[in-house]
Amino acid sequence: MTALREIAGHLPDHRVPLEELLAGWQLPASTVDTLRRSYGYSEVRRQKPGETLTDLLVQAAHNLPSLAGNLSRVRYVLYARTVPVSQPHPYNPLPDVCEQLGLGDATAFAVTHHGCAAGLLAVDMAGRLLAMDADTGGDRDALALIVAAEQVFTLDETLRPEARIFGEASAACLVAADGPRDRVLSYATLQRGDLDHWATDRPDHAERFAKEYTVLVAEVISTAAERAGLRVDELALILPHNVNVRSWRKVCRQLGLPPTSVLLDNVPLFGHTFAADPFLNYRTAVDSGLLRAGDRYLMASAAYGAIFSAMVLEH
Repeated sequence: MTALREIAGHLPDHRVPLEELLAGWQLPASTVDTLRRSYGYSEVRRQKPGETLTDLLVQAAHNLPSLAGNLSRVRYVLYARTVPVSQPHPYNPLPDVCEQLGLGDATAFAVTHHGCAAGLLAVDMAGRLLAMDADTGGDRDALALIVAAEQVFTLDETLRPEARIFGEASAACLVAADGPRDRVLSYATLQRGDLDHWATDRPDHAERFAKEYTVLVAEVISTAAERAGLRVDELALILPHNVNVRSWRKVCRQLGLPPTSVLLDNVPLFGHTFAADPFLNYRTAVDSGLLRAGDRYLMASAAYGAIFSAMVLEH
């Protein structure tokens, strides 16, 4: 059974208050106030000038305590890539990441087309690859490294119409084919191409996405819980993507759960950090003592495309 051996994150030191971040947008003061008060945003993290996406990805991996001692066991490196354009063409950060980490012999590739849900897809893919290798006589102790991060590279990645404010941060995790802790119990994903924000044949896609979003997020969470043999109210905690506080309150009402079921503490601290959110929220939950051994919890993400994903794990 797929297990997450270690999860680490990295937050750049540079803090940008909401008002400073949106200063060039010429937004009414009431809109900025709504983003702060109703949607829960306060500040985001940004890299310093000259720092690269490679730096962001490598730092998270360096924060994994056991990576340095297990480099020879890492067979795969998966980059959970979120946005279609993340760097100037033809730059690809992944070869540099592998070189700096000493993983030049690993099979490395990007996982994409799931947007901000790419991190959960990468976990599922890594587990399947490792299990297949073990079943065919490969190294049963092999590991996969997943890295997730994006720089806010284009203007529309700073603020989305659905009140998603993007920050820069990174996450990394070591995945094994089996293990005693943070085992994957289920994975569910729902694809709705008719709600794709980049579709040109349906001008009302954004409106329909916003209208159906709450129901679809609740549906994929319920499906993942059911596949794990649980009711949603039996989940110890939901680790979300940090889109905004208001949308998660609506999802909780749809599921019949109290808002405290979802860890929302990080929304005002660093905003939505693409595919890294659930892993960064995991670190907060563990470091704060919110997860105990044996707890079943859920990671959830949604993305343009439109993709809705959820994964149940046992701590």
